[in-house]
Amino acid sequence: MHELPQVLVSGIALGALYGLIAIGYTMVYGIVQLINFAHGEIVMIGAFGALTIHLWLPDTIPLAATLPLMLLGGVIASVTVAGAAERFAYRPLRNAPRLAPLITAIGLSIALQQIVWAFYPDAKKSRSFPQFGDAFQLAGNLRLQRDDLFVLIAAPLCMLALGIFVAKSRTGRAMQATAQDPDTARLMGINTDRIIVLAFAIGGAFAAVAAVAQGLRAGQINFEMGFVLGLKAFTAAVLGGIGNIYGAMLGGVLLGIGEIASVTYIQHIPGMHQLGGGGWKDVWAFAMLIAVLLVRPQGLLGERVADRA
Repeated sequence: MHELPQVLVSGIALGALYGLIAIGYTMVYGIVQLINFAHGEIVMIGAFGALTIHLWLPDTIPLAATLPLMLLGGVIASVTVAGAAERFAYRPLRNAPRLAPLITAIGLSIALQQIVWAFYPDAKKSRSFPQFGDAFQLAGNLRLQRDDLFVLIAAPLCMLALGIFVAKSRTGRAMQATAQDPDTARLMGINTDRIIVLAFAIGGAFAAVAAVAQGLRAGQINFEMGFVLGLKAFTAAVLGGIGNIYGAMLGGVLLGIGEIASVTYIQHIPGMHQLGGGGWKDVWAFAMLIAVLLVRPQGLLGERVADRA
């Protein structure tokens, strides 16, 4: 039990990262009912965009000063690619059978990996990402990495800002109307194409924040990093309730805590030492998802997706 506070702190930090990416999934699905399986590669693009800015800047500048510029570079890269993906890959297939955009997303995912590899020939190897490196000693043996502090601050701020924007702003209400009934929204004068692009852009911006957070936490990035992160984030979105912004973050936090707890505790259970450790964390994460969906198929906070004729 003495390890529980550290498990919770580490799990919440990891889960907040998953939640940021999951919000991108849930925004797009809530409006156009599309599972953008290339979203993990949007995260990867953001990581390399941030790294590019870091490599351009002099090494003498401290990380605290370069981090805002790295974040801006990552956001520009991710938002640009996300907007282009919607315009040229998904929009022409908006009225096509649902299998068509799904296959397109998989193809786009592979294409983005290869494009990054072309610009970074050694991207298959892990590229070093800057880190703060030290930790805060909170109480006793409880430690908080400065790199985790970034995501612990950024994730709730992004989530709350988006929640207020969607609930209170004119554009946010237009997003809700488009999600409810895009045809009627269009007749009421709402530019639904612009709203859908905005949803992709917001998801891309959140993906970039998560990408920088992952780079800081791990100290390295590579062109395949988006696959697992995207899969975990999609799991978090389903766990919390697809289409629900707060559900995506809740699902991410629970998934992160579940992963860290499984690594920490399961290997110490008699007869289960082979089922613990880092190699099994993904298995237990999906086992948790299955267990929740068996009891509550709509997710913990329920889906917020309109039923369309």
